[in-house]
Amino acid sequence: MNLHEYQAKRLFAGYRIPVPLGITADTAEQARKAAQELGGQRWMVKAQAHTGGRGKAGGVVLADTPAQVQQAAGQMLSAPIVTRQTGPAGLPVSCVLIEEPCAIATELYLSVLIDRETQRILLMASQAGGMNIEEVAAATPEQIFTLTVDPSAGLQPYQCRRLGFALGLTGTQVRSLQKILFSLVELVQSEDASLVEINPLIVTETGDLLALDAKINLDSNAAYRHKDWQTMRDISQEDAREARAAEHDLNYITLDGNIGCMVNGAGLAMATLDLVRLQGGAPANFLDVGGGTTAERVAEAFKLILSDDKVVAILVNIFGGIVRCDLIADGILSAAQQVGIPVPVVVRLAGTRATEGLARLAASDLQVTTAADLTEAARQVVAVAGGKV
Repeated sequence: MNLHEYQAKRLFAGYRIPVPLGITADTAEQARKAAQELGGQRWMVKAQAHTGGRGKAGGVVLADTPAQVQQAAGQMLSAPIVTRQTGPAGLPVSCVLIEEPCAIATELYLSVLIDRETQRILLMASQAGGMNIEEVAAATPEQIFTLTVDPSAGLQPYQCRRLGFALGLTGTQVRSLQKILFSLVELVQSEDASLVEINPLIVTETGDLLALDAKINLDSNAAYRHKDWQTMRDISQEDAREARAAEHDLNYITLDGNIGCMVNGAGLAMATLDLVRLQGGAPANFLDVGGGTTAERVAEAFKLILSDDKVVAILVNIFGGIVRCDLIADGILSAAQQVGIPVPVVVRLAGTRATEGLARLAASDLQVTTAADLTEAARQVVAVAGGKV
């Protein structure tokens, strides 16, 4: 689960990580009042959306008067923000963050994440703050410094000093960085975060370190022990079908193709997508209904697939281990009764009660093509979708 910048900064403040003073606003008038409350002579107006590159898309504006703050906020709140990450549809902006501007001497990059390969917390830092870290890694990898945290010993002060010196910090700045690093590691562990990123972490003209931006990704698998997370979730920033799928314990990811895929098991789903591509087709989604699915969940899965207007054919690939294939067939028939299935369907059932499941489909009025194996199923669905045979 992703957080907005203002939510991440509230968490930062709770873990003693310095951030600029800021106030959120839901309307342009509230933004003007927020600027007056903050005081000063200039203000930053920042659109709140789950995307990077907001500044290049007009989502970060420096305003000289409260009236300019109101105007900038009104423009941001009135239209989606479109960046390279969002695609042409963009993301809605329902909130803006009004902050005091900072006098920047240096911009740094700092992040803490879970490295699944080493099974440790990984710290990354760079002097190339404010830039896309992927581009820095590709063009000048020597500018990126990393260190791992031993789970038994924890983060050590000497590691912080070494990182601080690599970033060109001196004296009190290194000590400030050490406090920030210890706080970030504590935040990752206590809040079950998979990624915490500060880009940029600035050194002000007075020599202080400040988190000018903030990004936090929380591990959704830990939501059961963080009841407050639900209040921070912004569904408007999520793919509508993916959010709906989560309500029914379905794993759904929207893709760009036109062949809907319903599979049980993540590994089998990946293999199915690969075979569809191999046959010249383009999957419209990744959809894992799970190993112990029911007829009701299959029906919901069909509704999800059919809610995508791009879908012109559907491939169902089920291997019955725990799940019974006859129940899958019941789910397909239930979906046909509830919403109708206006596109061709190719079904491959194998395993537990596959014969019974195929018999139920054959006895119905539903126009379903069955296949003996996965390769044949992929070939057939690509053919009916109008792709290469």
